[in-house]
Amino acid sequence: MAALDTDPPHMWKHDSIEERGFAAALVCLEGHYQQSPVMGPQSIAKVMSLITKTLEKTHTYKDVREVLSKNLRIWIWLRRAISAAICDLNEKSLGVRSEPFVATRFIDITTPEVTALIIKNYGLLKEALQMLNKLMHIARNLLVTTNPEIPQNLSATINFDHEVIEAICLCVNVLSKGIDGEMPEDDASRVKLNEITELYKKVLVTSLQQAHNWIAKNDRNKMTFWYRVFIESPDVDLNPEHDDRYDIVGSTPSPRCLYLQEEVRNWIKRNTVMCGPAAAICQEYFDAKDPEKTDLWFPHQNALAFVYSNPDATDDTPSTWNPDAKEKFSQDWQYGRVSHELDVWWTQARLPNTTNMDNPQFPTSFLNERIRQCEETLMSRYAPPESPDDAGEGVEHHPDDATVQEWPTQPPQDTPHYAPEYDEYEEEADDDDSYGEGPMTGLLTEVPNILDPKQIEALHMIIKSCILDSAGSGPTRHGESLQQARCRIMLATECGRNLLREMLVFIAVWEKDEQSLIFQISSQIVQALHESCLIHHAWEAVRSPKDIMSPAQTVLLRLITYLARTAFLPSKKYNPDPDPDGDPESRLANPDFRLSRMLHYFYTIFRNRIVPECIALMRIQGEVRAETIDPADFPVDNWDLERAKDGLVQFLDFLYTIADIYSLRQHLIDYDAVYDLLKLLEGLDAAVERAPLPVNRRNDATAATSTSMPAPQPSSSSNPPPPPPPPPPPLSEPPHEFPWAGIKGQVLSILAALLQPPPGQSSPGNPAVQLQIVKHNGIVALLNCCLYDDNNRFCRERTQLCLKWLMDGSPDAAAFLQNLISTNQQNRPAAGGQPQPVRIDGVPGEVKIQVRSASVPAANALATENNSNNSVGKVETFNFEANLAASRSQAAALARRLEENKSRSEELVNDLLALTVSGGESAARRGATDPVDADETEEEDFM
Repeated sequence: MAALDTDPPHMWKHDSIEERGFAAALVCLEGHYQQSPVMGPQSIAKVMSLITKTLEKTHTYKDVREVLSKNLRIWIWLRRAISAAICDLNEKSLGVRSEPFVATRFIDITTPEVTALIIKNYGLLKEALQMLNKLMHIARNLLVTTNPEIPQNLSATINFDHEVIEAICLCVNVLSKGIDGEMPEDDASRVKLNEITELYKKVLVTSLQQAHNWIAKNDRNKMTFWYRVFIESPDVDLNPEHDDRYDIVGSTPSPRCLYLQEEVRNWIKRNTVMCGPAAAICQEYFDAKDPEKTDLWFPHQNALAFVYSNPDATDDTPSTWNPDAKEKFSQDWQYGRVSHELDVWWTQARLPNTTNMDNPQFPTSFLNERIRQCEETLMSRYAPPESPDDAGEGVEHHPDDATVQEWPTQPPQDTPHYAPEYDEYEEEADDDDSYGEGPMTGLLTEVPNILDPKQIEALHMIIKSCILDSAGSGPTRHGESLQQARCRIMLATECGRNLLREMLVFIAVWEKDEQSLIFQISSQIVQALHESCLIHHAWEAVRSPKDIMSPAQTVLLRLITYLARTAFLPSKKYNPDPDPDGDPESRLANPDFRLSRMLHYFYTIFRNRIVPECIALMRIQGEVRAETIDPADFPVDNWDLERAKDGLVQFLDFLYTIADIYSLRQHLIDYDAVYDLLKLLEGLDAAVERAPLPVNRRNDATAATSTSMPAPQPSSSSNPPPPPPPPPPPLSEPPHEFPWAGIKGQVLSILAALLQPPPGQSSPGNPAVQLQIVKHNGIVALLNCCLYDDNNRFCRERTQLCLKWLMDGSPDAAAFLQNLISTNQQNRPAAGGQPQPVRIDGVPGEVKIQVRSASVPAANALATENNSNNSVGKVETFNFEANLAASRSQAAALARRLEENKSRSEELVNDLLALTVSGGESAARRGATDPVDADETEEEDFM
């Protein structure tokens, strides 16, 4: 202690009572945790009392914060005490004592060892963690002052951020080991372990809050923190080879690790400049010290920031890159920007870049072939391995097959190869790495797996304040946005990409809605990615090889959809590319251009990956229904199907949001989105049998339960009979019967949005979309949606709206539908004829009813049927009169609306609906009568 204490007595002469009391407590704590000597319980209680009072004062009194935050000796002793406490906690929790000034690495230790140590040292750990949490609270409060730049500079001078990083590393080391392990068997040990776990979480939260205050509005501190957590993380190689790169994403080579490290470190050195008051405090402290004594906790005067001349901040020399420079620091100084290596990577990795600014959309002609290839790949997923004799035959593999991009550079030409990457369906041992099981690269990557939504807010606020342009200080003299530079570093490094993925999955795991703070901050983080033209890179970085869409991608698209409704709205004079032949950088600066290319990219993913693979699954389901494939050979399980459906639902929600914005709707029309949507409807019709109205399911289930569970017999003994066993859990549907519930409704909503007239007009429908639907024979697919399906409720109303706008101003569509109605009326039996057997949705068996002509008014037809029923007697073979009466009542209401509609197009719509009530699908497809259940009405006056 004597060797390290270099503060002469006169340095404390003018200190306040708060400064002296807090400093004395810190000196005692350092000796206690260094075991030189260890204090007894009474001394610890007195020191804890001093620390607690100081904490309360820094919470309450502004003047106390101002005084303590400007005392450099307080910062030094605070770091020394925290460092000693962290070293002691490492030893008692992990069995390895860390050293001051040495960055701790992630420790490879088994969970039982951690649990045993924590329970053994429970009392000491509890006291030390409570003390560390209070010290970190005080350090956080000292940064909340009138001029926070002063304490930020002072704490940066003594490298206080090193202890914050060490505290975070300690908490991650312990919590990532202890949480996932098996709990002790006895209750007392479980209580102790849970209490220590909660204390470690509190320390982690407080450390993140301190880091947030330390980087607030301070670019130098932001870059230092970024460097420590993403480039110099405790689990990355700190001595990479000359040409080592970060893991590749997509097809763009990642930055070279060594160059990025050195260039960011040189930028921090060039921009380490203190404000005047902080520099004066440091100079005063240095002058009062004995120059003969070495202070390990305070840097030498030559290394201090306030004596470092930094002409970089005022030099008007333009940014130049000299590849032949012999000295790296001078080369980076002349360049002026954060990192040349980072800029080279971003120029190639951004979207759009110079190679894909004008790529057209993929044509629809390849979709069927793409679906076929996806289906073959799925069916070969569990195929038996080939024999050695056949190994050389079959598919010829191209050497580049393993690196097929999700972002194709150009549409196919003559013989396109659109099959997905074969590793998409390979189940390898490293697949689990995509879901973050176990420690992953990055100091902060495990934090979302440790904290709950309230505790993790500080982490999200840190990321937002470092990369969102609106939270920055503006461009540098070289025109560089430091916020965007940090955003690029985050996505260029493995640690940053891992953290982003876990933050996205966090929203899904905790089911956060759009009003939650975590969701709002995450949307701003995604907005920063868009401003840096790196959303596509984030999409590829969080994908999973074994999923059509990973959970992280689903959440990312959900955030983008939210931003499309709130922040990405196009300008009033929307022009995605006002100067197609202009400079690429000026085009890239246009927000409308970036928005249009982002939409182009995501629709490419939709057409090239999402639609083909989902339809391939649906076709395989259809083949199982047709009994051409054994159900046991279905290639995926319900878990995979649920993820595929979640991704498809989110993509359709995104497309509906875009279609609902008039200026962006034209992009979907130009992409011929109607074709993909109609293919989805056809795939759903083939894959899933329509579910009837579940009127009797509850009664059936009750009856089945009563028959399967025998009544308990009276017992002859005095003991009461044992309780009946619980009913078995409900069996999940087999994968080949997966219903894809709700998808049709979303598709029809998008089609209705594309068909609707421009804002302010009620007619006619969009002629381009009308022509596309007729061209792709989409009317039949729409008519099939009129039939009731409990998996896709309210489809009939949405179809009604689609047909209304489809025929409004489209002679081809009107003629097709009129011919369909005329053909069906010619094939109908005359009114008043013999009762005909039909099926009603939700009613088992056949029902005999009399069929009337479509031209007979509903009221007369109803009276005729009543008379017929009275004279002939009941012809129904079932006792569901209430359902039949409801069907008739709905038919009468439909007829009344028919009489009120005078235009020819609306008459056609209502005739079609009447046609489907009495078996319209028969005329369209098979000749079978399958009427719509009339109880399904989403809105009384939908039209």
